[in-house]
Amino acid sequence: MNDMTMTVVPKSDQINADDLIGGPITIQVSRVVIGESAEQPVSVFFEGSQKPYRPCKQMRRVMIHCWGSDAKVYAGRRMTLYRDPTVKYGGFEVGGIRISHMSDIDAEKVMALTVTKAQRRPFTVKPLRDAPPVQDTPKPDRATATTDALIEATRTAPDLAALLANVDFDKRRTWLRENRRELAARLEAAIAEAEGRVAPGQDTEAGA
Repeated sequence: MNDMTMTVVPKSDQINADDLIGGPITIQVSRVVIGESAEQPVSVFFEGSQKPYRPCKQMRRVMIHCWGSDAKVYAGRRMTLYRDPTVKYGGFEVGGIRISHMSDIDAEKVMALTVTKAQRRPFTVKPLRDAPPVQDTPKPDRATATTDALIEATRTAPDLAALLANVDFDKRRTWLRENRRELAARLEAAIAEAEGRVAPGQDTEAGA
């Protein structure tokens, strides 16, 4: 296999600031999970993506200010996320995700957010009008594209045994089993189907 796709699949289990380098995205909330971890206690899952948005404490305060504290009512609501390159971590500007627009608010919401221990700064969220939400995910799902390529390879391989023994193929197959089981199931089904097709031919040749 010469496909380099799997070498650049992000290991992160959430969207991050780099996912938004191409521009803001508007998401529609499907559900909110609270308490998964102490460091990032809120996971906002949204339509079209398996990776959640995990808002920082500042953006959680924004969400509470605009939508209230009952996360159950967030489902179906929309917000626009963008990358703020000035966000600092450990004294360095590493970039972070911020919210610019939210649905279900009547007017601009301005609140004071903490920048440093000694500094607070106004932060504005604008109403998100009734434009349809953006359907595409922050980045194309490379794992799905790679799975499609692996499935096609199993269907067209002149020597299926050699393909399954290929080191690169095996690495990608293992990665899917460990990280994307729903995609691994598709690949395994395709392999089983391909093995069923080649088995009769192999038996006939062996008996010739």
